[in-house]
Amino acid sequence: MLETAHIKPYTQSGPHATANGLLLRSDLHKLFDTGYLTITRDHRVEVSGRIKEEFENGKEYYRFRGSELLILPEQDRDRPDPQFIDWHNNQVYNG
Repeated sequence: MLETAHIKPYTQSGPHATANGLLLRSDLHKLFDTGYLTITRDHRVEVSGRIKEEFENGKEYYRFRGSELLILPEQDRDRPDPQFIDWHNNQVYNG
């Protein structure tokens, strides 16, 4: 049920590195990759309003808005890198 998601995809020159990855449920991974879900620099979840607009659903996902990622790596260098987060928010997220 859990999958590793690249924040900046490998196909877009994103590295295979812990700081460029998130461990997500498979459905959340799909939403992340398609721009309907992202994280902020302070590791909080943001969900696009376009789920409701485009698919007329999403109630299950809106409850995650503003929640912190549950588990982060202990070492700062392994935590999601702000440059990859910014890239995802600017290039992929449909906020």
